[in-house]
Amino acid sequence: MTAGCHGIARRGLLAWAASLWLATPRPAGAQAAPVMLANVYRPGIDLSDYWVSEKYDGLRGYWDGRRLWTRGGEPVNAPAWFTAGWPTVPMDGELWAGRGRFEQATSTVRRLQPDDEAWRTMRFMVFDLPAHGGLFDTRLAALQALLHPSPSAWLQAVPQRKVGSDAALQALLREVIAAGAEGLMLHRGASAYRAERSDDLLKLKTHDDADARVIAHLPGKGKYTGQLGALQVETPEGLRFSIGSGLTDAQRRAPPAVGSWISYRYRGLHDSGLPRFATFLRERPDLAAR
Repeated sequence: MTAGCHGIARRGLLAWAASLWLATPRPAGAQAAPVMLANVYRPGIDLSDYWVSEKYDGLRGYWDGRRLWTRGGEPVNAPAWFTAGWPTVPMDGELWAGRGRFEQATSTVRRLQPDDEAWRTMRFMVFDLPAHGGLFDTRLAALQALLHPSPSAWLQAVPQRKVGSDAALQALLREVIAAGAEGLMLHRGASAYRAERSDDLLKLKTHDDADARVIAHLPGKGKYTGQLGALQVETPEGLRFSIGSGLTDAQRRAPPAVGSWISYRYRGLHDSGLPRFATFLRERPDLAAR
């Protein structure tokens, strides 16, 4: 394709982006961003229709064509230079500070007054175009055209690849984990963008984890007398249980607030649906308005 044809294609894509802006629903205030949610990958799933990418250890971000929001629906106070020149089209991605730097990313994104130095370590890793209207195969091609070359050093399209078998997928998982990644994501090529949880989007990690809302603080006993003993939590599905493992002494003295969200690890599920051996993983301030 000639340079002139590339220019025409890009101008057409930008025109499409501009036409979507006014017609696209956008999160506001405490309303959660309308994003796709992932199920957990299971052996036996047909991989032929899936694209595979790294699972970035950051905070889910939603660019509505004008500004950034967290998955929970809170505005992200990024510096103006960070989003300067971004396309006026909704983009779904991850606000990422690098492998193993989730706490740094959280601290940067949560600041009411943006820290320029901290934001220069951030990237918005884009993996989907929510308002495009096509299937993921088509959305991916449009995304790659939109961000190649990227209009901003801070904006990148997530690399996607095909994997032929479960054995190859597990080998790739071991490779990225050894390099410090969190895991893998799988996008079904023949899927529409739907703001719900389904097998159209899958996650694969070396451990199970999930999110829950803190609903009570349970008092400690023995050496934890006068401190937090466990968090009573509730899942989005309405299941309630307590988590007492994985908390540091500092977190027992100043526990996650009632109403806040946390992530926890577990090892499979009981017949009741409750997680086995649930262990506190970290606080999730990005889900505060969920």
